[in-house]
Amino acid sequence: SAASRLLTAAIMGPNDSPYQGGVFFLSIQFPSDYPFKPPKITFITRIYHPNINRSGSICLDILKSEWSPALTISKVLLSICSMLCDPNPDDPLVPEIAKIYLKDRRKYDRVAQEWTEKYNIRPVLI
Repeated sequence: SAASRLLTAAIMGPNDSPYQGGVFFLSIQFPSDYPFKPPKITFITRIYHPNINRSGSICLDILKSEWSPALTISKVLLSICSMLCDPNPDDPLVPEIAKIYLKDRRKYDRVAQEWTEKYNIRPVLI
């Protein structure tokens, strides 16, 4: 079987979200039967989000049951970006974060911002 290919992508934390100013790295692994099966995408950068767990797994329908071979990687990355702005607390991967998101949005935003600052690798300008 053909070996799966691996890519690294980076997405910017969307403006007007607690992830603003962050750069988030993702690993994209293409199965040998891509595009008929979805790529496996995981966050390398730690992020505080109800649909992304500690190991970087993402709970997003288009990466599972709603996958379509017509989806391009850029469309998938756009969907991940919009999920950062608009989490789905009803289908959480991390229930504790979903609870905070629903009960205390200001605390959620604050912790998400703190993690964004803490885990982001700032480029070194020489």
